[in-house]
Amino acid sequence: MLGIVSDLYIRLIPTNPGWQPTHEAAVGAGAYVASLFSGPDDSVEEVEYKFYDRVTLVDAGENTSQITCSRCGRDIGLDWLGDLVRGNGSPSFDHLDVTVPCCGAVVPLNGLHYDWPIGFARFEVSAMNPTRAQYELDTEELARVGDLLGHPVAQILAHY
Repeated sequence: MLGIVSDLYIRLIPTNPGWQPTHEAAVGAGAYVASLFSGPDDSVEEVEYKFYDRVTLVDAGENTSQITCSRCGRDIGLDWLGDLVRGNGSPSFDHLDVTVPCCGAVVPLNGLHYDWPIGFARFEVSAMNPTRAQYELDTEELARVGDLLGHPVAQILAHY
């Protein structure tokens, strides 16, 4: 019997959801991220970068188990976000302001509290199934990616 195979990702996105780097900057950042997993006991299955036409949900997969309203502090079910994406027809959005079901407030999706960081972006660099002693990128590595891209980045750790 075969076991269930899952994938882990380190996803790096600009802190400004609408910002995109140049193609050259994206190539440089991707190469740098790949180099972070090139030690003797390190590996990464794939490093790639993606440009999105619209602001797109960059989720944490199974890591996310709770959303909390930034206005009233109550829980918002994960199904609500899934329904929002399905109702939108894609994980891409023209605007991030939504009406939350808990208190009826209009808040930005990127302003809600997620138990594992997620984000919204028009660009990402991702490392699939990375392995090294320190799994996630540290503040210096994140700053270097930001320098290469020309904009600060946030890190999302995803499990699918």
